[in-house]
Amino acid sequence: MSVNDQCPVIGVSMGDPLGIGPEVVVKALSDPELHRRARFVIYGRNEMLTLAADRARIRPYWFRVAQGTERASRDLLAPVTVVDFDETEFHPPSEIRPDRIAGHLSKAFVEEAITDALRSPGDPRRTDGIVTAPICKEAWSLAGFRWPGHTELLAHRTKARRQAMAFTSPRLRVVLATAHVPLMDVRNLLTIGRVHEAIELGHEFCRDLGIERPRIAVCGLNPHAGENGILGDEDGRVIAPAVDVAVRHGIRATGPLPADTVFIAAAAGEHDLVVAMYHDQGLIPVKLLGWDKAVNTTLGLPIVRTSPDHGTAFGIAGRDAADPGSMRAAVELALELAARGAARGAAAERTSTAAR
Repeated sequence: MSVNDQCPVIGVSMGDPLGIGPEVVVKALSDPELHRRARFVIYGRNEMLTLAADRARIRPYWFRVAQGTERASRDLLAPVTVVDFDETEFHPPSEIRPDRIAGHLSKAFVEEAITDALRSPGDPRRTDGIVTAPICKEAWSLAGFRWPGHTELLAHRTKARRQAMAFTSPRLRVVLATAHVPLMDVRNLLTIGRVHEAIELGHEFCRDLGIERPRIAVCGLNPHAGENGILGDEDGRVIAPAVDVAVRHGIRATGPLPADTVFIAAAAGEHDLVVAMYHDQGLIPVKLLGWDKAVNTTLGLPIVRTSPDHGTAFGIAGRDAADPGSMRAAVELALELAARGAARGAAAERTSTAAR
């Protein structure tokens, strides 16, 4: 099949090799319609992808190149190419569980994906965005890595001054003010600047999605948003001033609002995005209302990054039981964000040319 060289190129890291990453990647990218819209580079182990395809009765549809070879440094013009890490020795354990070698591999996959996304325009290996299949945080820890997840690694590798986790689903968009931290630490991590940064990044994200004047609801931290200080002072001392700063900067933000009701209003269309104060406050409603279509994206990076909103699901790995819906939605969002980024870049170039 011929592929338009001008179409976007999306990198996809396979995730933990013992989880459902190989399966959802193979299933999500098997649609020929996607191959007409973009080229894809999968970073992973060809052996495990082929096994997942065999279980799903999908004929392998990709071209393979060995990672680290001269051939892998050139243009990857096939609709789908696997950059194969099979040379790295790995013997899957008899019992599927967090594994040190699997942690090393999943980290290597995403590192290569980030490297390619950061390449200069014109580099034959440059990608326009990445989609990351689930990793196991415990496996990364067993492998000796200090990153609690993709988000923190991406922020470090891209030297992002600010970043936040965002989630989209058919009925909700959510940004987190804090992410992979213990619940007991949230109170001490919240500052006016941190909450305002989440609001501002959420506003920019909505603009990237074509929402010109987004309506942003900001959750309180405490029950009933603190009840005017009766149930905690963080809402009035930290969150309310952050909302005020955002409003003064022209952002349509309201809050702090009680978290037990704000998501009902957002799901009904009264808000375009909700800023949650901690991980589960934002993720429970997202997964409850759209678990099979929810997508995680990292805001504030110089590159596009999305991910399915689920974990490695070791309990069903290898059984051809995984739903690829969230992975497919992550691919679709990466394509949309990459296209909008390219359009903005082209417009900026035209403006610069006209000014000269």
